[in-house]
Amino acid sequence: MFHLNQKKTGFFNKQISFFPYHWLIVLTTFFTLVLAAGIRSTPSVLMVPFQVYFGWSRAEISLAVAINLLLYGFCGPFAAALMELYGTRRVVALALLLLSAGTSLTAWVKAPWQMVLLWGIVVGIGTGFLATVLGTVIAQKWFDKHRGLILGIFSAAGATGQLIFLPLFSKLLQSFSWQVVVWLLSGAALAVMVLVIIVMRNNPGDIGLLPYGASETADLANSMTKGNPFLVVLKGLKTAVYSKEFWLLSASFFVCGATTSGLIGTHFIAACIDHGITEIYAAGMLSVAGVFNIFGVTFAGWLSDRLDNRWLLFWYYILRGVSLVLLPFTLEANHLSIVFFIVFYGLDWSATLPSTVRLAANIFGRQGIVIFGWMMAIHQVGSAAAAFYAGALHTIAGSYHWAFISAGLLCLMASGIVILIRR
Repeated sequence: MFHLNQKKTGFFNKQISFFPYHWLIVLTTFFTLVLAAGIRSTPSVLMVPFQVYFGWSRAEISLAVAINLLLYGFCGPFAAALMELYGTRRVVALALLLLSAGTSLTAWVKAPWQMVLLWGIVVGIGTGFLATVLGTVIAQKWFDKHRGLILGIFSAAGATGQLIFLPLFSKLLQSFSWQVVVWLLSGAALAVMVLVIIVMRNNPGDIGLLPYGASETADLANSMTKGNPFLVVLKGLKTAVYSKEFWLLSASFFVCGATTSGLIGTHFIAACIDHGITEIYAAGMLSVAGVFNIFGVTFAGWLSDRLDNRWLLFWYYILRGVSLVLLPFTLEANHLSIVFFIVFYGLDWSATLPSTVRLAANIFGRQGIVIFGWMMAIHQVGSAAAAFYAGALHTIAGSYHWAFISAGLLCLMASGIVILIRR
């Protein structure tokens, strides 16, 4: 039970005794991350329609996606600083406005460079402000207890975005043009922006609360940084580059990005179409992977609070690597084998995130969030590299066979890297 500070809460100027406001913040953040994930996953559905409509190669389309993924990562550390400087609500609302503008204007593109400008840069910056760092900031500021669980829930938002948007868009593309899809995304971004403006608060201290589970002596502001936020971001990078653990964690996270959003998130549906599988079925399978990802990453968040996260990461990468090496043969077999891959891979999709965040926090202490932001940037370098590499390799070789196998081998290398991290 708590009382809201009536002077500061505005719309919520009454007592709420049945539902802690912290969880309302979690719900709003979850919806925001779901939308951002849906927008990031949209190119996987539009890859073939763009190719047919414009006559562009998959390498050209993949370039815009790669730039989008790259900016998604490198905006993260500075997004955290902007949230500290201007407030979470303002930054998130601005990001949603960028997403609305970038997606709607995509309906009028005529050339690849325009796709790069809108979907690569504008949408990339918008999703970058809503990167995993947003969930990390919310968990850090609003929760002293259950942070691992909250991070797992926010990680599951990406899977939920796929679950909702991919089948919906695939169905829409049967009856409507791809322009309807981007207009729908634009409207959804505006709707979530209104929700953020009404509900989101920058800190629990803004409404007279403590972080969830914190003692009475906790700092109400619960600031993530002290001093100039941008200098703190750069200072965090300076600290990180001299740390062996930073490079080991970042190398493994590079592989994580390459083997999830970069490869499977971008090219799985197109690979299925190459093997005679309908787009609706492939999108449905990817959304099913999202369902299992919700369970997998939430359970992984629970495990990250209890077990050695190095060994958790070891097994996550081993299992992912095996599934990717077998994927080309799975696609050539039958639909039932694809279901087995989807279940197996889906449980592992985002499982690495909670353990990586926990290790960063344990190793770097108060700078953990900032340094994790730089790790997330490297994660997205891996995503961008894999997105473009797989598209270019398909253009050259005519298939994704070796793209999947090489990604699996990278995962096996990552499993060896994480064991070198100090306890």
